Amino acid sequence: MQARLIATVMTGIMIVSGAMFGQIGVASAQDRRLPESQTEIKMSLSPLVKQTAPAVVNIYTKKVVTTQQRSPFFNDPFFRQFFGERFGGAFGAPRQRVERSLGSGVIVSSDGTIVTNHHVIDGASEIRVVLHDNREFDADLVGSDERTDLAVLRLRDVKDELPAITLGDSDAVEVGDLVLAIGNPFGVGQTVTSGIVSALARAGVTGQDYQSFIQTDAAINPGNSGGALVDIDGNLIGVNSAIFTKSGGSNGIGFAVPVNMVKVVMRGLISGDLRRPWLGAAGQSVTADLAASLDLDRPHGVLINEVRDGSPADRGGLKPGDVVVAVNGLPVDNPNELKFRIATLELDHNAELSVLRKGQEVMLRMPLEVAPELPARDETEVEGRNPFSGSKIANVNPALADEIGIDTLSNGVIVLAVQRDSLARRARIQPGDYIVEVNGVPIDTVARLKDVIKAGERGRDWSIAVKRDGKVLTAEFQL
Repeated sequence: MQARLIATVMTGIMIVSGAMFGQIGVASAQDRRLPESQTEIKMSLSPLVKQTAPAVVNIYTKKVVTTQQRSPFFNDPFFRQFFGERFGGAFGAPRQRVERSLGSGVIVSSDGTIVTNHHVIDGASEIRVVLHDNREFDADLVGSDERTDLAVLRLRDVKDELPAITLGDSDAVEVGDLVLAIGNPFGVGQTVTSGIVSALARAGVTGQDYQSFIQTDAAINPGNSGGALVDIDGNLIGVNSAIFTKSGGSNGIGFAVPVNMVKVVMRGLISGDLRRPWLGAAGQSVTADLAASLDLDRPHGVLINEVRDGSPADRGGLKPGDVVVAVNGLPVDNPNELKFRIATLELDHNAELSVLRKGQEVMLRMPLEVAPELPARDETEVEGRNPFSGSKIANVNPALADEIGIDTLSNGVIVLAVQRDSLARRARIQPGDYIVEVNGVPIDTVARLKDVIKAGERGRDWSIAVKRDGKVLTAEFQL
C-alpha cells in the first residue's frame, strides 16, 4: 500500500496561499492600496476550516501478507542441477509479515459512516480511525468499489453524534472555484491546503472505469487519499484520490472523485445493491477533422459509432452517427464523461440526451436501466485434458462486461481466471482472452466450446485462436 501511495496517486490536502484571498483580476496602479482596517488584515479561511476539518479523519490499516521463504541453497547451481527449478518452492516455508499504511477519510453521517478510497483499505485486516479530536475507533468495512476507488466504513461503538460534512453538488463546480483539501499527508497529522479547481472531467488518470475527476492545485500528497475536497461554502465536492507526480510529492496536479459519484456508490454499498445504469452504445470524441466533416461549429460531444439492439440507447432512439453533446443539460465531450454522467443517474428514471443529428439538435428520452444478464453467463470451470483445462470461462453479456470493466457491447466467450500449474497456464491462456476458434470451429458460446472440447479430447492435436488486446493469436498443441 505504501508503495502505491508514493508511486501512483494520492489524495489531497491544503496549503494556505495569501494571494488567493485578495481581489481576483489585474488591478491598475490606483487600485492597489494598503488594508484600511484590522478586519481586512485578518481575512482568513479559518472559519471554513473549523467548520469542515472535524469531519475529516485519519485512517490506519494493517494487513498480514504471506510470502514464500525460499531455501538459502536455492541459487546454488549444484542443488538446482539435482533438484530442479522447483527446489526453492518445495523446501521454502511460508512467512507472514505485517504491512501498515495510512490514509484519510470523511465522516458523511453522524452515526460514524465514513467514505474513503478503496486503495486505502484494500486487503486490510484491521482498520483504525483517529478523529480530529484524537478519539480513536475501530472500523468495519461496509463495502468497497474498486472501479470508482471508493469505500465505505462504519465506526464501532459510537455513543455520541459525530461531526459530519455536508455533501455538495459537483455538477455545480466550476473551474476557478476556491477549494480546500484536508487530509493526513505522510502521516504528519491533519493538514489543510488551499487552491482552486484547475479542470473538470479529467479522464485517463488512473485505472478506474468511471473517470471524470475534479483537478485541483491544492497540495495533495501520499496519505491524503480519501480526504476531503471542500468548496468555499463548506460542502464536500470530492474525495481526493490521486496525484500526478514523478517524485512522490505534490506537483500541483491532484484529482478528486466528484461527490455526485460518491453519493451513488455510497448508497449502493450501504444498501448492498450497487448497480448503475448503462448506455448500450459506443462512441468516440469528436476531433477537429470529425467536426468539419459533420458540419459542427467546433469539436465537442461524443460521436456514436454503435448501438446495441434492445439497449436503453436503442429504445431511446439513439443512432450511429448521432453526436451526444449533453446529458440532462450537462455537457459531455468524451466517452468517459458520457459513461460517468449516465452512471451517476438514478435507475428507473429517464435521461434527457441532447443530440446533434444531421446538423439539427434533437432531444431523446432514454430509460435508465441496469445492464442485462442476456445471454446467460454459463460460468464454467474447464476440466479434462485440453488447452483450457484449469480456466474459468463465461459468455460475455452486458452485465458481466460492465462488472469486469470491458466494453458492454462485447460478446463471445471470455476467460475469467486461470489456475496455477494448470494446462491452461502452460498453454499461456490469460484472463481477459476471448476464445475465437478451437480446432477450426468458431466459438460463440460456452456450450459450443464444451462440445468442441469433448470431441477434441478423443485425439491429441489442438489448434486454438484467442483474441488478446485486439489481436488474434494462434497456437497448436499436442497433449
